[in-house]
This record gives sequence, structure tokens and C-alpha cells, in this order.
Amino acid sequence: MSADDTRQLLIDAATRAFAEHGVHNASLLEITRQAGQRNRGAVHYHFGSREGMLVAVLAREAEFLGPRERELLAVAQSRPREDLASVFEAVVRPAVELAETGWRGRCFLQIVAQLVDDGPGSTDPAVQEVLGRTGGFEVYDLLDQRMPPMPEALQIERTALATSFLLRSIADRARARDRETPGRAQLSTEDFIRNLISMVTAMVTAPVP
Repeated sequence: MSADDTRQLLIDAATRAFAEHGVHNASLLEITRQAGQRNRGAVHYHFGSREGMLVAVLAREAEFLGPRERELLAVAQSRPREDLASVFEAVVRPAVELAETGWRGRCFLQIVAQLVDDGPGSTDPAVQEVLGRTGGFEVYDLLDQRMPPMPEALQIERTALATSFLLRSIADRARARDRETPGRAQLSTEDFIRNLISMVTAMVTAPVP
């Protein structure tokens, strides 16, 4: 097996483990075992650290999201200032498209939702850099400009909660469609996207308490 093959097996194992157990709690030894590697130092050999492995996991999907988010961001920028829905579409639609590519996309969304919960101050700079490749930071800059007036702390809280909600909702929907036993009826992809955009827009524009 080549070094590239080994690296890809480790990335796949880490993607599942980070999504299921958490970025900080997943066992590197268990990731190594799930990848079929006997060398206990395989993670450090190929990635240098837990953060290096996380960067590799995120980078694979960032290349998919970046062009799509920026394409929809350009559309949102052409809309009136009060149009928040078009800004959220630049997050929701690419994320749904990614989730429908398979389990890797779904796990990516779960991992990013964790990082949003942690906040940027607790995230390694290299991780922040790879997240920047998705175009998400540019989308959220526009969202900040279009949010209705409210205290800064409340705006940050609403944006974080809305982001976590939409990412997990998209990942959960993809997971439900993978189940062998049917659950509740699912909306069509387009109806799901439009409804989710409407819901998160309502969340961030709800009356200030």
C-alpha cells in the first residue's frame, strides 16, 4: 500500500471519528486502528498532530464548497440590503449539495458544526485558514452587515445558533435518507432548502427580547 493510500484511509477514519465522537475526544489510536494501520504513530507521521489531521479532513470538502458558496454569495451581494434569505442560501444550498454527495459530506457538516460551537478563539489558525477556503467567512461578513440592529453579543449568539442548527439539520436529513428503515416523510431537496432558509432567517430576525 502506498503512502497516499494510507493517508486517505486515515483521513476517512478520522472523518467518521471526528463527526461521531468529537474533534477533541476522538481517539487517535482508534482512528489508526480503523484505518487498518499497525503503526501507532501513523497519525503523527502523516499529519504531525490532531490539528494537522483535522486540516486534511476539512480541506477535502473545502474545495467543493468554495466555488459554490462564492457563486451564490455574488448573487446575494446583488440583492437589497434587507435580503437575508439570499445570504443564508449561500450557506444552505452548497451544504445540502455536499451532504447529498455521501457520508463524507455529511460528516464534514457535523465537524464544522462542532467548530462553530467552539468559537473561532479556540480553533487552531491552520484550521481557520482551511475553513476560509470554503467562502464561508465572506458569506458571514455579508450576513453581519444585513442583520437587524441588536446588541453585538446577541447577534453573535443568534448567528452561531442558526449556523449550528442548519448544519446539523442538513446532516441529520442526509443520515435519515441513508437509513434502511423509513422514518418520517422527507421533503424534496428543493423544498427542504427553501424551508430551512426561511427558518434560519426567522431565527436571526426574531424580536429582540
